[in-house]
Order: sequence, then C-alpha cells, then structure tokens
Amino acid sequence: MVASTVRLFYELYDFYARYTEVLDDGPLECWPKFFTEQCMYQIIPRDNYDRGLRVAIMRCESRAMIEDRVTAVNETMMYEPRYLRHHTTDIRIEDSADRDVVARANFSVIETLPDELPRILMVGRYLDRLVRSDAFGWQFKEKLCVFDSVLVPNSIVFPV
Repeated sequence: MVASTVRLFYELYDFYARYTEVLDDGPLECWPKFFTEQCMYQIIPRDNYDRGLRVAIMRCESRAMIEDRVTAVNETMMYEPRYLRHHTTDIRIEDSADRDVVARANFSVIETLPDELPRILMVGRYLDRLVRSDAFGWQFKEKLCVFDSVLVPNSIVFPV
C-alpha cells in the first residue's frame, strides 16, 4: 500500500513537472495533450470560487476549446514577448481510486519581460481531477486554477 502511494506521488510529481515545462518552454501546441477529450479547465478568482460563483476569467469545456486557446495565443493575439516560469509545490493526493485521482497543489507564475525585472503574475492553487489512460498516461479531467487575488492581470493570455 505505501509503495503504491509513493509511486503514484512520483508519477504525479513528474506529470506536473512536464505540464509546467510545456507551459514555460513550449511548444504550447503540446499543452492540450495533458487533458482528456471531455474536460474542464478554468482560471477563477478565489473570491468567486469561495462563494460558489463559477465565473472564470478563462474557461474551456473540452480539449477542442483548449486547442482553440492555443491557436488564439499563437496566431491572433498581440502581446509583448515575455518569459514565464510556473512553480508547482505541495502536491497532495486527496483521493485516489484505480485510474482516478483528486489532487491539489499550489502554484505561482513569474513573468519576465525582456527589459524588466521579473514579477509575480499570479499565485494560487490547482484543484485537479486526473485520470489514467492506457494511451496517454495521466491526463486532467478537470483543472481549476484558483488564483488568490481579486485583480486580474491584463497579460493573462497564457495558460496557468
């Protein structure tokens, strides 16, 4: 029992590390592969989440919508070039069954524009439901990115 829990933790640790690596270093086209076909991805302010208000600043209800988001970032949006570093910490498995896991973790996103000092773009927690498939390994069925501020960064064009 303990060995399987440790193995599961390290599998998820590696999965989250690969997830943030794709967000930071790309290619962003690989980001949708971390999600099941039918999934939910939201970036939601903590205040809304705590009150049960599900108004999100970014909401994708399927992998196809996530792929559309990648196309929008790559082809249609105008923004100043920037570097992002995502940090995922305190990964905790809250519940697990055969091929299903409920997990949570803390996150922070540091943004650096080429001619500026780095700044904290966003901090919060991930509330995730993951499933294991034979074809893809772990994937997110649901990913809620609950950020702690009530202010929305105007540069939140990239996924968290």
